[in-house]
Amino acid sequence: MDSSSWSFSTSYSLSRPDLDLSKWINSLRKSMEDDDEETANTEVCIFTVPKTLLDTDPDSYIPEQVALGPFHQWRHNVYDMQKYKLAAARKAQSRRNIKFERIVEVMKENDEARIRACYHKFLDMDGDTLAWMMAVDMAFLLEFLQVYYMREEGGGRSMDIGSILSSVVDVAGKKLSHMAILRDVVKLENQIPLFLIKTTMEHDRTSDKPAAETLQIMLMGLYHELSPFQYQHQSPCVDVDDCDHLLDFLYHMTVPNDKELGIFTDVCDQTTIDFGATGEKDGDAGENESFAKPTHLKQFLDYMWKIIKNANLGFFRLVKKITFSRPIMLVMKLPWKIISRLPILKLFKEPIENMLANLQGETKEKPEDENNASNPPLIEEITIPSVTEMAKAGILFSPVNGTISDIRFNEKTSTLYLPVVHLDVNTEVYMRNLVAYEACVASGPLIMARYTELMNGIIDTKEDAKILMDCKIVYNHLKSEKEVADLWNGMSKCVKMTKVPFMDKVIEEVNKRYDRTWRVKLGKFMTKYVFGSWKFLTLLAAMSLLFLSTVQTFCSVYSCARAFRQLPELEEPQ
Repeated sequence: MDSSSWSFSTSYSLSRPDLDLSKWINSLRKSMEDDDEETANTEVCIFTVPKTLLDTDPDSYIPEQVALGPFHQWRHNVYDMQKYKLAAARKAQSRRNIKFERIVEVMKENDEARIRACYHKFLDMDGDTLAWMMAVDMAFLLEFLQVYYMREEGGGRSMDIGSILSSVVDVAGKKLSHMAILRDVVKLENQIPLFLIKTTMEHDRTSDKPAAETLQIMLMGLYHELSPFQYQHQSPCVDVDDCDHLLDFLYHMTVPNDKELGIFTDVCDQTTIDFGATGEKDGDAGENESFAKPTHLKQFLDYMWKIIKNANLGFFRLVKKITFSRPIMLVMKLPWKIISRLPILKLFKEPIENMLANLQGETKEKPEDENNASNPPLIEEITIPSVTEMAKAGILFSPVNGTISDIRFNEKTSTLYLPVVHLDVNTEVYMRNLVAYEACVASGPLIMARYTELMNGIIDTKEDAKILMDCKIVYNHLKSEKEVADLWNGMSKCVKMTKVPFMDKVIEEVNKRYDRTWRVKLGKFMTKYVFGSWKFLTLLAAMSLLFLSTVQTFCSVYSCARAFRQLPELEEPQ
């Protein structure tokens, strides 16, 4: 063996001690020889969760009860389910009256390359291992989905569950193990190609319906069990043949399709023309002009500051002479704790400390802002008031039995329309994996991610959740309102910044309506033009402190109290 070959094998042995180089080379050789046109056109559809999302809550993405597919197959906590998988495989073998090994052989011969093409990671396993794994997992998944076929058909078809499987697969769906499996089958890294299930069902002679129709019924039952959005009169609008796996089907059932988004895009474009170049309605222009322009008061304060600054130096000499006089210097040398306990200065202790803290904080934040200017934040939070703030501003909330695309804001009635959402123990896993899948496959706007950002923006506390529950927008099947707020606030992490036109239009309209309320206007006015004018306030506080200190020092020397007691006597008539 030459030196280069020895170095190559040594490096691989150090990084992967369990790697068999001969098998690895054989797998590469076989991949190069395979030139199947169907495999070449197969798009990657099963991904690993982006690390940005995985770090926020690993339990929502990593299977806890059962592993499907190659990503988590040999994890210790899920390997105990192997006996239940084998029980499902034996049941599939007896139902089809064919040896399970024959199913594996057909899968390896016809579908191995296509299976590998569906996963974006290189599957470091031989064909036999992959075929057996996928066949057994597929048999278990089919047995699990039979539950939802039963529910959709109203018990029209009997379901025979073996004694072993009955402990984890529950027709009533109330067992904890069944709920844990339900959450696992929708996780992004736990998907298996849907064409395998459909192909297997086509050879199942026990069903009197076409495989596509039966699978459609199963997946619709799964959707009704998991989806927090329960639409009225919702007909199956997603074709199973167009879906890659279970999560793909659930995503297209939940997220508006291109036709719905196209309708909203046209509306947004038409509204933009009505708004004009400034982005404001004609009716709002007069109201904005009636309110004082932001620069007027600021210009006045700056002008007064310049006058004081450029005044006669004699005034400042007098101030300097008083400030550095012996009584004042004696007082200033005392510790702040003693000075703040004096009768008059005690009233000004808290305002002065707050003013100094704000000034000190402002100087400290400047270098941080300069350093962060070159590194913009990866996550953009939606700027929108909370539900409680909107309710105080007179904004109403109304439920909509529809999709996410039905989110809208009526300016005339000041009503925000939101889709009805049912929250339970499965909702967070369901929503998080939809967002993760969307981040991996969507080339356009991330609609699901934007919706979670919107809900996170308006729900901050349990009071916000309580208001939406009272409006019949949120149906809480969790323990408390706080869990509702924590659910949405925990999903604030997004992979990348995204813009969704129809949803951003709603956010803009809500902010405009909220900013027009007198409370918000008064708050912004005080913040920007009163509390923001720190130069004027600093001068006023310094002059007041200087005056009061001078009076206190003068009175301590010349006994002002005795003079004030004599004033009434002087005013009495003779």
